[in-house]
Amino acid sequence: MVGNLPVVTTSFVGRASELDAVRTALTQHRSVTLTGGGGVGKSRLALRVAEQVRDRYADGVWWVDLSNLYDDRLFTATVCDAVDLLDHNPRAPVEALCEWLAGRHVLLVFDCCERVLPACLLLVSELLASAPGLTVMATSRQAIGVRGEQLVEVKPLSMDDGGASDAVRLFRERCGTAAPDVSLDSPGSAETVSAICHRLEGIPLAVELACARLRENSLGEIAERLASRLDTLVDETAWPRRHRALRTAIGWSHELCSPLERLLWARLSVFRGPFEAADAQSVCAGGPLDADAVPRLLDRLADQSVLQRVGVRYRMLDTLCEYGAMWLAELGEGETLVGLHAAHFATMLAEAEAGWLSEQQVAWYARISANHSDVRAALDHLIETAPETAVEMAGRTGLFWPCCGHLHESRDYLERALALDTPKDPSRTRALWALGITLALQGDHRSALRVGEECTTAAHQDGDPQSELFAAHTVGLTHLMAGRPQDAYEVCDHALITHGQSPPSGAPQLCCMVIRTFAHSALGRLTEAYEAAVALRRLSVRYGEHWARSYAFHQLAFIDLLQGRAHDAELHARAMLTSKHNLHDNLGIALALDLLTGANAVQGNGIAAARTSGTGNTFWRMLGHPNHGTPELSAVREEWELQARKAVGDDAYDSAFHTALNDDAEQGLALVMQGPRPS
Repeated sequence: MVGNLPVVTTSFVGRASELDAVRTALTQHRSVTLTGGGGVGKSRLALRVAEQVRDRYADGVWWVDLSNLYDDRLFTATVCDAVDLLDHNPRAPVEALCEWLAGRHVLLVFDCCERVLPACLLLVSELLASAPGLTVMATSRQAIGVRGEQLVEVKPLSMDDGGASDAVRLFRERCGTAAPDVSLDSPGSAETVSAICHRLEGIPLAVELACARLRENSLGEIAERLASRLDTLVDETAWPRRHRALRTAIGWSHELCSPLERLLWARLSVFRGPFEAADAQSVCAGGPLDADAVPRLLDRLADQSVLQRVGVRYRMLDTLCEYGAMWLAELGEGETLVGLHAAHFATMLAEAEAGWLSEQQVAWYARISANHSDVRAALDHLIETAPETAVEMAGRTGLFWPCCGHLHESRDYLERALALDTPKDPSRTRALWALGITLALQGDHRSALRVGEECTTAAHQDGDPQSELFAAHTVGLTHLMAGRPQDAYEVCDHALITHGQSPPSGAPQLCCMVIRTFAHSALGRLTEAYEAAVALRRLSVRYGEHWARSYAFHQLAFIDLLQGRAHDAELHARAMLTSKHNLHDNLGIALALDLLTGANAVQGNGIAAARTSGTGNTFWRMLGHPNHGTPELSAVREEWELQARKAVGDDAYDSAFHTALNDDAEQGLALVMQGPRPS
C-alpha cells in the first residue's frame, strides 16, 4: 500500500460518530481540519480515518508530522521528506511538490499544524490549486483558514453511557496494559473508574496518564488525588478552564514523579525528535542528575506514559513536552540545556566524520538520519550563538545529508553558515566543499563550479592536504556531472598524486578516487576504469566502509555490461543496491536499479527488467528528475528496453513495468532485492 502512515501498537477506542463525520467530510471537501485542544485525540482520530480510507487514494495516503518544527523555515522541506520527494533540483521545494502532486490522487495528512499555521495556509492553498486530485486532512488547535476548509471539532470521549462510555472503555483497555493485575469488575471499582473519567472530562491523554499510575496507586487514591487537585486549580489565566482536566492530569503525574524524574522530564523537552538513552545522558545529566541514573529514569517515565518507547528510542508527546519546557524555564535552565543539546549533536557529527572510513559507517548514516530533527535544531542554535562551531558542524553534514537526499536543507544551512563572519580555515573550506557537491547534485553546475573554485582557493590558503582533496572532489564532481570527464579526471588525478596518502587518511581521498574511476569509464578507458574499481573495492573492504565500495560496484557492473558479462553485471549491480540501501541513499539506489535493469534485459529476463525499470523510475520520480541516470547510461537505456520487450512481448512488459511503477517504492525495492546476492 502506497504511503507512510505511522504504525501504532495501542487499540483505537470508540468515536464511531466522529469517524463517520470525518470520512463523510473527506468525500465532500478537499480540505478537512480536525480541531480541538491538546491531548483530546486529534492525531489518533486522523490516523484511524486515514487507515480506513486509504483504498480511496490510488497514489497513497501520506502523513506529515509537524510536531518537530519550531518555526516555518523548514516546513516545505519537511513535507517533501514525508512524501519521499528528495528533489535533486535547485528549484523551490514548493514547485517540486506541486509538480509531484499534479495528476495524482493523494491524501496528505498534516499533523500539529498549529506550530506553523501561516505556512500551512500558504502551502495547502497552493497545493490544492495545483493538484486537482489532492485532498488534505489536518489536525490543529485552530482552523488553518484554507478556502473551503471543513472543520470537524474533536471533543473529549463520551461519558454519557455510564460504564459503557468511550472514556471508560479507554480506561479499561489501557489499564489492561499498564496494570493487568488490577481488577475493575467490582461494582465499587466500576463506579470509581466512571468518576475518574468524569473528573478528567474524557480527555484521552489525561485518561492514559491516570491509568499509568495504577502500577503504584489504587483506584481510590487516584480518584481522591484528582478531586483534590481540581478543587485547588483555579488560576484560569495560566490554563483555560476547558483545559483544567488535562492540566490536572499532567500536573498530578508531574507531582507523583520523583524529583529526579521531574528534572529529567524538564530537560528532555529540548529534544526535537526521538532520542536514545545515550543522547539523554549526554544532554540531561548534571547537578543532582547522575548520568548512570538516566536510563533507569527514562524507563520510569515511560512506565508512567510521560515518554513513549519507539524501538530503542524514546519520544515525548507534544503536550507533555510543552509542560516540560514550562518547568525548564521555571528552573532557569533553558539556555543551558539548549546549549548542551547543540554541543552534543555537534560532537555526534564530529564522531560520525571520524568513523566514516570504518566498519561503523553504515551505523553512523543511520544514526545521523534518525537524529535529523535534532541535528537541524543544533545547527540553528549554533548559527545564532557560535559561528565557528556552526561552520564546522555544517561542513560535516556534507558526508551525510546530500547522500541521503536532504539537498534543500543542506544548501540552506550551508549558505547560512558560510555567510557568517568566521576565519578562513579548513572547517570553512570543508563547508564550501559540502555546498559545492550539494549544488552539483541539484544540477546547478554553474553555481557549483563557482563554489568549487572558491573552495580550491581556500584549500591553497589552508595548505592542508585534506582541504586540497575536498576541493578537487567538488570541482571534479561538477565537471563529471556536467559532461566534462576529462576535466574531472585531471583535477582529481592531480590531487591524488600530489596530496593522497597510503593508506588514505579520510573521506576526501576516496571521494576523489571515485570521481577518477568514473572519469576513466566516461572517457572509454574501460581497462583503466575496471582496474581502478577493483582497487577501490579492495581498499573499501579493508576499511569496512560502503559508500565508495558501492560506486566501485557501479563501475564494475557498467563495464561488465559493455563487455558482455551480463551475469557478473547483475551480481555487481545487486551488491551496489545492497550497499546503497544500507546507506539510505536513494540516488545510489536509482543508479543501481538502472544497471540491474540492463543486466536483466541482456540476459533475456524481460519481466524482471520491466519490474526493475518500473521501480527505478519510481525512485527517479522521488528524486525529481525521472530517467536521469549517469550520462554514460543514457545511450543504452532504450536498447535495454527494446531487448526486454522482444523477450516477453509489449503487453507483458507494459503490465510488469506499470505495476512496479505504481507500487510503493520500498515494497518494489524489497521485491527486486529478493533476487540472488553476492557473498
